[in-house]
Amino acid sequence: MKSLLLCLFIVLFFNACASIATVEERINTSNKLIKDKQTKKEVLHTSTFSLYSLQKTSSCNTLRVYIEGDGLSWVSRRKVSNNPTPINPLAMKLFLKDVSSCKIYLARPCQYTNDNKCEKKYWTSHRYSKEVITSYIDAFDLLKQKFANKDFEVIGYSGGGAVASLLSAKRDDISFLVTVAGNLDHKYWTQRHNISSLYGSLNPPSFAKELQNIKQVHLIGEKDRVIDKSIFNSYNSYFKDTSNIRYVVLEEFTHQKGWEENWTEIIDKYYHMK
Repeated sequence: MKSLLLCLFIVLFFNACASIATVEERINTSNKLIKDKQTKKEVLHTSTFSLYSLQKTSSCNTLRVYIEGDGLSWVSRRKVSNNPTPINPLAMKLFLKDVSSCKIYLARPCQYTNDNKCEKKYWTSHRYSKEVITSYIDAFDLLKQKFANKDFEVIGYSGGGAVASLLSAKRDDISFLVTVAGNLDHKYWTQRHNISSLYGSLNPPSFAKELQNIKQVHLIGEKDRVIDKSIFNSYNSYFKDTSNIRYVVLEEFTHQKGWEENWTEIIDKYYHMK
């Protein structure tokens, strides 16, 4: 049982029980992904963190923003990673598959950047903290100043789903929220897996009143052992009015498998729920 829990924990943070790529190798993976994709790199300097972004847009009424997952938070059950840059940047891959001409990718704090404000707590216990969410609020303000868009659609993968949800609760210009294998209730999630509490983090269910008026779709992998449907069910239970909330369970999808190769079709099929 202990070995099973250890392996599950490592999978939760994308080590997949394999050797860990160096930070340089992880950055090289990103650079290879975006090569010849006509995307612009830009670091957005906010009041709290510097956020790495990829941009492919011009003048748009609505900007679609992808938010990355937690990345490499831990390298073992007891050892925190020195750098959270993801081994498998799935949100980046979904961003690149998206054919929209009005799209932005945002990494999480301390991913792909050298930021002197980085502390390990910001990819462990405080990964969805007030400071982290403030950085995204600021980043969206910077994007809006630059592109003069009217509103945003936000797509968050895994822990990025928590960030996207919290951000949606804090702004009045997010018209659509989508989560992919989203960690929508980290308190329930940590209890379910018997792992360390994210005690320094905000939790989306605490903002159910603010979120219930936002149209949202939550995509769940049927075979996702990391964030299964019960996480969504816990989140959903906090809402008095669920008329704007939809969810879809996708057969054979896991936490990481199925999303990238089917993303174009998923967008075409489920965006009508908006």
